[in-house]
Amino acid sequence: MEINLSIDPDLVRKILTEFIRSEITRAGFSRAVVNLSGGIDSAVSFGLATEALGPQNVLAIRLPYRTSSADSLEDAQMLIDRSGCPSVTIPITEIVDPLISREPKMSGIRKGNIMARARMIVAYDQSEAFKGLVVGTGNKTEILLGYTTLYGDSACALNPIGDLYKTQVRQLARALEIPESIIAKPPSADLWAGQTDEGELGFTYEDVDRLLYLLVDQRYRPEECVETGFSEKFVRQVFERIRKNQFKRIQPPIAKLSNRTVGYDFLYLRDWGT
Repeated sequence: MEINLSIDPDLVRKILTEFIRSEITRAGFSRAVVNLSGGIDSAVSFGLATEALGPQNVLAIRLPYRTSSADSLEDAQMLIDRSGCPSVTIPITEIVDPLISREPKMSGIRKGNIMARARMIVAYDQSEAFKGLVVGTGNKTEILLGYTTLYGDSACALNPIGDLYKTQVRQLARALEIPESIIAKPPSADLWAGQTDEGELGFTYEDVDRLLYLLVDQRYRPEECVETGFSEKFVRQVFERIRKNQFKRIQPPIAKLSNRTVGYDFLYLRDWGT
């Protein structure tokens, strides 16, 4: 069957810029901060934020580690220069290395999680200093697969691109005139030299987005996805990732003891009290 992941970039752009403007102002703010990695996802969130709020109201943060790609740093700076927004560069090497050095045999996953959380510590510190909310940069593909670090890159006050698959983010990036050098580069969290998303995942975003669309948006059962032509091994692998990472997509559950428990019965709109 044909799986169409095409979007109307102009309409999506309008919806998402209004989403950013509305969510930030209703929370009592007028500014935003974005961790700008030099990758496509942060570039798109950054572009939407500057369009929604004006570049003077968006702080771009570069957070390199000692093994970070120089090209990514340059790409991030290119976006900053082009927008004219305020920016700050804060290396995280001296933040994370003392912890990593305690365990010489620490796994790459643990190191990556430490780096991701260190970056978000800095983002939230700058959020307070700049008086702006942290805008998220995670796409729908990453969220569904659990390819994200809790309280690291998943942490944010609002996320404009969380309902766009990676391939759809690329479409929006072109509408926002993000440089092709950023759009075409292999996706990477830039956690260590040579690291790529697709290398870690074991499949391409193109393939998994098509499968996720069937499983999630069209509510296909795994066996129905196999019938459309996907391999059973691939379907089971992706389905299991979605299932086992559900805990990353919800707020931590609170044990209910009273008649008005936060998150269950004590429920108010985001702008209540502002």
